[in-house]
Amino acid sequence: MNNISPLAYVHPNAKLGDNNTIGPFCFIDDNVVIGDNNNLHNSVTINGGARIGSNNEIFPGTSISTKPQDLKYRGEVTTCQIGDNNSIRENVTISRGTASKGTTIVGSNNLLMENMHVAHDCILGNGLIIGNSTKFAGEVVVDDNAIISATVLCHQFCHIGGYVMIQGGSRFSQDIPPYIIAGKEPIRFAGLNLVGLRRRGFSNELIELIHNAYRLLYSKGVLAEGIEEIKKNLNVTKEIQYIIDFVESSKRGIIR
Repeated sequence: MNNISPLAYVHPNAKLGDNNTIGPFCFIDDNVVIGDNNNLHNSVTINGGARIGSNNEIFPGTSISTKPQDLKYRGEVTTCQIGDNNSIRENVTISRGTASKGTTIVGSNNLLMENMHVAHDCILGNGLIIGNSTKFAGEVVVDDNAIISATVLCHQFCHIGGYVMIQGGSRFSQDIPPYIIAGKEPIRFAGLNLVGLRRRGFSNELIELIHNAYRLLYSKGVLAEGIEEIKKNLNVTKEIQYIIDFVESSKRGIIR
């Protein structure tokens, strides 16, 4: 049974699972699907196209599946998909997709801190921590277990690798490869995310292998030559292959 405040509005066509709490002054639109055991504090707006999983806590002022801030959007029917076990803090805004990809995706087990923004067609993975007032422009991709600090500005189409730590206040328009710390001004490679990798169970041997991969990658003026050095000189584990694939598929180039 759902606990819905008499001061909330839930469209009669919205589909709600079981044991959800919908606080006062929440607005749930048509064409919305919500799973089980979600807690929507007061004044949460869930717009049309939202697909929300289970066990999420959504704080006041949040707006999910808002109309994209993109002048190319022509009212096409799109979605915004939210996974499970997320904490979405006050005043977070998450836009739905456009015709480009059709959906915006936020995975599971993420902490999205106060006042951050996820633009249209972004794809956010799992286990992320995203700081206060950080902003992702359209079609940004963030891989699993990344930590992005507060007030970070990310250009559209950028790709952020898994297990990274990005310094607060950073701004960037190139891709951030996995396992590293990115910081300083202008933003650049600042070493491996040693603390994060150890907390995630990476062995010292694996961390050293990743370190050597970046040493070789950045030792050459041309990244493709650095990739060849990695392939020739290192054991290509799945972690090293991830780095290789990330760099080779980058469309915006990676930070140096």
